[in-house]
Amino acid sequence: MKKLLIANRGEIAVRILQAARELSPPIQTVALSTPNDTSHCLLGYPDETVSLPSAASYLNISLLAQICQEHAIDTVHPGYGFLSESAEFARRMHQIGVTVIGPGAEILERTGDKLQAKALAASCGVPALPSHSAQSLDEIRAFVEKVGYPVMIKAVDGGGGRGIRLIHRHQASELANLVARARSESPSQTVFVEKAAVDGFHHVEVQVLGDGTGTVHHLHERDCSVQRRFQKIVECAPSLLDRSIIEKVIEAALRIARTIRYRSLGTFEFLVSETTPEFYFLEINPRLQVEHTITEAVTGVDLVQAQLRLARGESLQEILTEPVPRPSARSIQLRLCAEDPSANFALSIGKITDFFVPPGHGVRVDTHLAPPVTVASDFDNLLAKIIVTASSWESAVRKARRVLSDTRVEGVRTNLALLRGIVATEDFLAGRVDTQWLERNLPSVLGTGERISASLPSSHQPSKPALQLPTSSLLFRRGDAWSISLSPLTSTSTPTSKDQPETRHHLRLSRVLRNDFPSSLTAEIEYTTPAASTPYKLHLAATGANTAASALVSGHRRGDPSNPRHIVLPLSGKLIEVLVRRGETIAKDQVVAFVKQMKMELEVRSPRAGRAKWVFGVQDGEDDVVEGMLLVELELDALSVAVPEKGKL
Repeated sequence: MKKLLIANRGEIAVRILQAARELSPPIQTVALSTPNDTSHCLLGYPDETVSLPSAASYLNISLLAQICQEHAIDTVHPGYGFLSESAEFARRMHQIGVTVIGPGAEILERTGDKLQAKALAASCGVPALPSHSAQSLDEIRAFVEKVGYPVMIKAVDGGGGRGIRLIHRHQASELANLVARARSESPSQTVFVEKAAVDGFHHVEVQVLGDGTGTVHHLHERDCSVQRRFQKIVECAPSLLDRSIIEKVIEAALRIARTIRYRSLGTFEFLVSETTPEFYFLEINPRLQVEHTITEAVTGVDLVQAQLRLARGESLQEILTEPVPRPSARSIQLRLCAEDPSANFALSIGKITDFFVPPGHGVRVDTHLAPPVTVASDFDNLLAKIIVTASSWESAVRKARRVLSDTRVEGVRTNLALLRGIVATEDFLAGRVDTQWLERNLPSVLGTGERISASLPSSHQPSKPALQLPTSSLLFRRGDAWSISLSPLTSTSTPTSKDQPETRHHLRLSRVLRNDFPSSLTAEIEYTTPAASTPYKLHLAATGANTAASALVSGHRRGDPSNPRHIVLPLSGKLIEVLVRRGETIAKDQVVAFVKQMKMELEVRSPRAGRAKWVFGVQDGEDDVVEGMLLVELELDALSVAVPEKGKL
């Protein structure tokens, strides 16, 4: 291993760069970035940086293979997300002589597909929930009739909460729609149905290291039960559950890992009920996990370096020179994200102007933030991972409360109040938190967090609203274009002859990052002009019919949340489908559109009934949209107008 490419970005890229630079002997590092996302390179200090043309390039296997060949790269660390679980990526890299940090293509094929992983667990005598690979609605309905509600619809290749829908009996009429949404979030468009184990079950995962010979070791377990929509928010290590059932879960994980001669770092996940007691295999994540930090905190093992050392041929005995004892310390990881929990966790985009987490004993912060940095919709909204470690669970919780109280972020909305509310509850302190706890208690937990936030000194609170609505009712959109008239800056310049043909200049808005016009506008601009040495003033005007470019005048309209006739988008993202047309009758709570944020599709529902008088039209399949945009204008009856209701997502 001589030269390592980190095929990722954000805080995990920083983490891998730091671990690689500490290796002995050292290796050269190469980082990737996009034009508007470079902060991980500024903090990770790679030896080289390669600029990618777009966010989608992180998934372009051919491009990454070309980069490896051009830069003499022999090893790639994919981190998590992106191509970290792609057998095709591992195989393609192997063909050109490049090692991908991970278990290899064969194991990725067996573990990356959730159905194959469940079959593997069953063959090892590990209990798994009943499931069926049914694809048609009739087959799915037949399975549900057999096992009963609740059930899960899962993408076979989903992850990070994507491609999963929990369906209870009262949602039976929505089965077809929920299956379609789960399938649309699956890269392969393939789902399966599974009997759900929810009430009283904890999400417990076992951290495993293997060297490919059948020798495997565990580094104990983590509890990841604080979740919303199957996306983890707070994790702790080790679990607070009874050790007798945890030991059985660990033994089951090792049994599976030995069977497939697991290599590198892997996480074996289970649903565990302490009261029953019972446990079921859930899935295998054959890669580094977001929450690996708390295992490092309680075991002292650098998991990223362990991956790198295994990849260059060292044995487990060389890496783990002594058996890892049962941890005596307790660690908690809190995921700080750019989202607004009070607006159904809508993605918050904008420029972060201030970021501060108090340092101190037992406090670790994994982040890529180097303010000012812009949060956009291209990537995951994780801003930082705050990890606190103490000698006891109670001490760790108290430390988490103190650190969160002193944490400050300005420029975007965050889930900081929610995190404060979670760690402040008696349920969290007592360990009474299953996978459905946060969903059941979200309003009260968030309310607690907001009261805590309001009671803090002013220096700990944002000095201004994170996102101010535009004062103009006109919203700029991707594709907007203007004609440009140019005039010399110097008055002595010779005017252009009337007989001289006019040279066309075009300014086109290719992507809106933040629209607070007229106070601020952040966007990517495409400017086409002949080469010129003289500086010019630019005067912009709406494009007319005689302009050569096929330009559009903006069709985005700012909605008025207080107007009962307006259905307003409560979040930013990509508008992928509008389900109603002009003139159609809309029922209260009817789904009228789908907005995609970070590969997850979210419903937008109508807050009231009416007839669609005006509907925004999606262009080119998907359209970048911002929070507050008018989606539908309704015609209402007198009663509906008199009793307006707040919109919801």
